[in-house]
Amino acid sequence: MDKILIFGLILMTALGIICQPKAETSSPEIAISGLLTIQQNSLLANAPLPELKVIQTINVVATAYSSTPEQTDSDPFITAAGTQVRDGIVANNLFPMGTKIRLPELYGDKIFIIEDRMNSRKGYYHIDIWFPSYWEAKNFGAKRTYIEVLES
Repeated sequence: MDKILIFGLILMTALGIICQPKAETSSPEIAISGLLTIQQNSLLANAPLPELKVIQTINVVATAYSSTPEQTDSDPFITAAGTQVRDGIVANNLFPMGTKIRLPELYGDKIFIIEDRMNSRKGYYHIDIWFPSYWEAKNFGAKRTYIEVLES
């Protein structure tokens, strides 16, 4: 029953119906300036993300890879940083692990994290974006673009 109530509240909020508690009850559901909370747990927030400062802009060649042994090593689902591959991971040989970057021409404000390395023959001005499937990576191809290196 609780799952149905929570689903209904989420659905009502998504449709723009904001729940207001009745004055005579002590209902835990309240709406506070666009933020729906249930028992002090935030479900939806419209708060803007903090602005990240761009410290460097560099021209690169962007390619893509997926978790196949032909494109990686014998453990294709683990990055060079020791983390699990996931959306937003890129490989690069120039910047330290954990460096945050954006590719504005290709992905707008999406933030990527460098957690993998590439073969040394690729050099420093090349990034490889991880994709969940071989075909997505292949269809991405190679693109000349620039990256914005973000302050950590």
